[in-house]
Amino acid sequence: MQEQHITAPGPVLDRHGVITPGYSERSVLTYRRSDIKAPFYRIKEWDFYQVSDGEKCLQFTYGHASYAGQVGIMLFDFKKGEMIADINKLLALPFGSLHLPENAEADSDVRYDKGDIHLRFQVEGAVRRLTFSAPEFEADVTLERKNPYSLVINIPFDEYKTAFYYNHKINCMTARGRAVCRGKEYRFGEDAFGLLDWGRGVWPFHNEWYWSNGTGMVNGKIFGFNLGTGFGNTSRATENMLFYDGGFSKLGPVRFERGEDYMQPWHLRDEEGRLDLTLAPSYDRTTRTKVLFVDNCCHQMFGAFSGRAVLDDGTVLEIDGLPAFAEHAVNNW
Repeated sequence: MQEQHITAPGPVLDRHGVITPGYSERSVLTYRRSDIKAPFYRIKEWDFYQVSDGEKCLQFTYGHASYAGQVGIMLFDFKKGEMIADINKLLALPFGSLHLPENAEADSDVRYDKGDIHLRFQVEGAVRRLTFSAPEFEADVTLERKNPYSLVINIPFDEYKTAFYYNHKINCMTARGRAVCRGKEYRFGEDAFGLLDWGRGVWPFHNEWYWSNGTGMVNGKIFGFNLGTGFGNTSRATENMLFYDGGFSKLGPVRFERGEDYMQPWHLRDEEGRLDLTLAPSYDRTTRTKVLFVDNCCHQMFGAFSGRAVLDDGTVLEIDGLPAFAEHAVNNW
């Protein structure tokens, strides 16, 4: 498989609203919402942040599918299998009112302040501050990038020409902060890392994907990975990338193998023998959303990853019990 590595600046969408397929390790292309030629009610945009350590996870969500939106936070302990807080407000017919940024790496200040729900994402250089407050809940976490590289993909869909997925995932961010739920404090310290899943696009109503992501310490250095399959036409670019000690390594297609029971071990392997990971799940963070035309279901499996990964220079990394997740999503939105 020959992937298209994008290195020269240009637009994400051409004058006909068609994407330039490929991948990059930085925000090379320029995304402009006004370049989209598809109907406004098909546009989807979101910023999703996840903060986790070896036992608990905090997730911030802010986004929309034009005719339905969401602002929320979730805190759970995947070691104990305990949901601590799940606060979500559904937004009917938000269309473009959320004013999400058009660049995942540029400085920005995103806010939601309505009623008793308050969310803010502040980006200044390598530092991101995430805050959220609601009745009996508050969170304040600061993320700092430790690797200048990340995964950016631009992929089309075969169903129609103006469908596209422009996605930026940033791993390897240290996380420091806390959440307080009903008076009890949950701190994120030296073993906590953050993830950004930043998505913009227009795609078919029905879709399905597998995705896995994690960051942790391997041989005393920060290691991260992003792996996925099943979403869009990935013949020109996959979202499979490894991050280690300030660098990155690109992988080709990756297979996700699982049993009928989501709690059985998952196996993730690439076609070139450079990746062989096994996930031993400990918690199934299942979400189901049904509102207006939206009907989504996702099983996000948290647990420990073990196996091996080979970098571009041939270095073999042995992974032993790294806490991370893999998910299976089936969506109609």
